Amino acid sequence: MTGRGAKGYLQSVDGASARPSPSIVMPAMNFPPEIFPEFPELAPGQVWLVGAGPGDPRLLTVMAIHALRSADTIVHDALVDPRILRLAREDAEVHFAGKRGGRPSPQQRDINELIIAEARRGRRVLRLKGGDPFVFGRGGEEAYALVAAGIPFRVVPGITAGLAAPALAGIPATTRETNHAVILAAGHRADDETAARSWEALAATGQPIILYMALAQIAEITAACLRGGLPPSTPAAVISHATGAEERIIETCLADLPAAVVAHAITSPAVIVIGANAALRSVLAPGMLKNDMVKP
Repeated sequence: MTGRGAKGYLQSVDGASARPSPSIVMPAMNFPPEIFPEFPELAPGQVWLVGAGPGDPRLLTVMAIHALRSADTIVHDALVDPRILRLAREDAEVHFAGKRGGRPSPQQRDINELIIAEARRGRRVLRLKGGDPFVFGRGGEEAYALVAAGIPFRVVPGITAGLAAPALAGIPATTRETNHAVILAAGHRADDETAARSWEALAATGQPIILYMALAQIAEITAACLRGGLPPSTPAAVISHATGAEERIIETCLADLPAAVVAHAITSPAVIVIGANAALRSVLAPGMLKNDMVKP
């Protein structure tokens, strides 16, 4: 793969590290037409907003693999597993556009401008995002920009980590016995009065809360949830680096959650589950087949 210069902190990727590996064995893509309709073409001048799932390449959708094999230009975020990029064409241009908390990162405006510029060059553009592009992935903002620029685009959903990580850890998002709803929430806003009241309101519903990007604010979120009425004994779980070689899972309760994160040195990316369903892991996980992820 080749890369070209990009604005700000957008970075190109050396092709040697991203070239298809013989160790990756993929199923044939010539599916019977009576099962799979013909795959749409990623045509020159188009942008596809594609979800790469929670990490493990085996959890990619078939449409995502088709897009990877079709794209001239790939713009990916920091949560896309390096193995997934090795599925791209050798001559594809690859740009890193990951946002990293507390570190210099590309502005969303720069990313929008890049994918639009690449499409106007007549490139087949793949905007590849960890999880699902429309679940805390800023895919909606990019879709708005593409509409404003008159660029045709397609959305290819992916498996969001907020549901996949708990499921693989033995934590169902819903069961009839524990909850009739589930809340997906981004946790990077919790340190002002308005945000605190929002967390209290979420807690007051009594429904499980699944948090993305919440490690830095977990003490504030926990305090707000307690003020909102959740008992200190409410089950909680943290899944860090889900589906990867560094995956770690801790089980605790709401009152002890901030201390547990520190004690276990949990790092991003992490999904946090607060609610009765988190306790189901102790029942379900022992009976689950081992989640044998392939190391990058």
